[in-house]
Amino acid sequence: MGNQVEKLTHLSYKEVPTADPTGVDRDDGPRIGVSYIFSNDDEDVEPQPPPQGPQPYDPRLHEVECSVFYRDECIYQKSFAPGSAALSTYTPENLLNKCKPGDLVEFVSQAQYPHWAVYVGNFQVVHLHRLEVSNSFLTDASQGRRGRVVNDLYRYKPLSPGAVVRNALAHVGAKERELSWRNSESFAAWCRYGKREFKIGGELRIGKQPYRLQIQLSAQRSHTLEFQSLEDLIMEKRRNDQIGRAAVLQELAMHLHPAEPDEGDSDAARTTPPPGRPPAPGGEDEAREAAVH
Repeated sequence: MGNQVEKLTHLSYKEVPTADPTGVDRDDGPRIGVSYIFSNDDEDVEPQPPPQGPQPYDPRLHEVECSVFYRDECIYQKSFAPGSAALSTYTPENLLNKCKPGDLVEFVSQAQYPHWAVYVGNFQVVHLHRLEVSNSFLTDASQGRRGRVVNDLYRYKPLSPGAVVRNALAHVGAKERELSWRNSESFAAWCRYGKREFKIGGELRIGKQPYRLQIQLSAQRSHTLEFQSLEDLIMEKRRNDQIGRAAVLQELAMHLHPAEPDEGDSDAARTTPPPGRPPAPGGEDEAREAAVH
């Protein structure tokens, strides 16, 4: 395909081999996510217009509860359990009272990608937006969205607050080809944790899928996708929050067709994954050929 490929768009769940939503594998087939090899900052797309009229933001309605695992280690968790910080959002003005230099801040709104930033003090944040790292006032960067401090979502050991701020400020003004991150979340998380996995090409795609995105469907049911790299997984996770919980569940329902309920159990519905599809041939090269792994 050569240079005709400008952006690799997301495939729907019905095109992606995955695991059973109960969390129990029924076979040894692959559970494969999508590689976003050539996708740039996902916030470059025009935002969806907000719904008409005042709409209170409820993360339980608009966001997807999920966990991320690297092999057997949980490295990220967004939980909506009572008392969870993920349930609390604030106006930009109130959020300023909760921020300390080095904090990660996330701005959220219905039908938009979450926007992450690093608070650097003096009411300012550094963030990746529109393919450029900028230093902005927090209230300006929010663009009217509610926000929260999200230091505890990733479970990596953070750098010192001073190092986080220095990492962020050192890249102000970087743009386009100078960037090493696909989106605001990857940039902000790299500033705080300093891990190369958040950078573009920070990990080799060698055919294995060591990362797992576990989407919580209900208290007892979950659905799992596997990815070759953390940056691919982050793109999928962010997309899920952008389209919203209801749309994600609808995609999964269309992909995982319910079987006939067992006799005597009319309320039970069993779902099974489709046969696994092998990865497409080819991969990453200088000719920019797209591959789904």
